[in-house]
Amino acid sequence: MRGNRTLKTTAGRMRKRKGAIAVFTAVLMVPLLGMVAFTVDYGYILKKRADLQRAADAAVLAAVRDLLPDANGYQDLALVRARVREYVAYNLKDIPDFVVLDSDIQIGRYDPSTVYDNFTLLNWGTFDTVRVKLRFDEQANSPVSLFFARILGINDSAVSATSTAILQKASLLTPGVGVLPFTIPKSEWDNTKLGDVWSIYGDGRLEDNIGATIPGNWGTLDIGGSLNSTEDMRDQILNGLRQFDLDALHEQGRIPSNEYIDSRVPLNMSGDPGLSSGLKLAVQAIEGQKRLIPIYDSAVGDGSHVDFHVVGWAVCEVIDSHWGGDKNTYLRIKKSYTYDALLRPQTDLSITTDLVEGAFAAPAMVE
Repeated sequence: MRGNRTLKTTAGRMRKRKGAIAVFTAVLMVPLLGMVAFTVDYGYILKKRADLQRAADAAVLAAVRDLLPDANGYQDLALVRARVREYVAYNLKDIPDFVVLDSDIQIGRYDPSTVYDNFTLLNWGTFDTVRVKLRFDEQANSPVSLFFARILGINDSAVSATSTAILQKASLLTPGVGVLPFTIPKSEWDNTKLGDVWSIYGDGRLEDNIGATIPGNWGTLDIGGSLNSTEDMRDQILNGLRQFDLDALHEQGRIPSNEYIDSRVPLNMSGDPGLSSGLKLAVQAIEGQKRLIPIYDSAVGDGSHVDFHVVGWAVCEVIDSHWGGDKNTYLRIKKSYTYDALLRPQTDLSITTDLVEGAFAAPAMVE
């Protein structure tokens, strides 16, 4: 009898324990499901956001290069927007008909005073920045549908990603950068409008686009050795700045580093008035191409030797040339813009003065 009572008591306790466990399990299921929902759905949201971020980064880095103006300063903003959408579509090809709103593509010029705090775009000047926002929300592409979170009454979530890229202004000339070993006066260069063509004659004369003579010296410049040969200049015209040139300028104490020429640091370089006929083939080979040309603010000397005080560099396009004696030999150039990955920017993006006029280095992500 006593044994039967013990068995019944034990069985009763087991039933009560199972009941308690069932209740406890039911209570725990709510937070447990919440944790599962958070883990699975949050991971899914992170993946969606990463997909958007990757597409946004690729789009702005590609599109910002299309901001390079033509020789007249025109920027094709429609092309920039189309490039954004092209790269977004390519990187999100598993999402058919992904929509990028017009208002989510911003194009402008970055305000250098805000580059490290509250990055701001200006809507005037030469544009150098592209920003894009990609989204899954009520405005475009619909919010991201969730899985387990539906149990908790959360059906979807808005997801977005923003990216901003700038065309960095060039400042440092490194080996391989295309240069034109001639020089022209700053005062006249600054007063020249985009699209105006200069004629530079073999006897050292300069003429503007209407044929008026421009005062000042013009001539070839020794970028490197103090007595660059015609062969050196031909090589520079065709192949760009050489490490040998930087080494020579550094050894002469004209530049602080043999790694580059800093456009913000003035330097003195020697040269000769006029244009040597020995440069004919090299100059003709680069007609239609763009080069960096040194700009000077003062010159000392005359005759066969002049010392130029170079205070900057600018982009010019070589239009054409004619060779027929000093007075009938000329080279025609005009202001232009260029993108050259060999050029390097200032590390401080807030610096926008005394940089290479019209030249841009590799794009950079800023947001």
